[in-house]
Amino acid sequence: MPGWLQVLSAVNPLTYQIDALRALMIDGTATVFGVPFDAGVEVVILAILVAVGSRLYPGVV
Repeated sequence: MPGWLQVLSAVNPLTYQIDALRALMIDGTATVFGVPFDAGVEVVILAILVAVGSRLYPGVV
């Protein structure tokens, strides 16, 4: 994979989600990053997106 595409893949949250799902759903499959790291990345991205959403729509809640 070209370098620019590796960088794009590293910042894509689906990379981590798919890595964790492969490890959890297929027996004997090793993860690239580890399931706890994958889950941590997903939680951080969720927190960032919730913060952005609450800034964009402050009067909704």
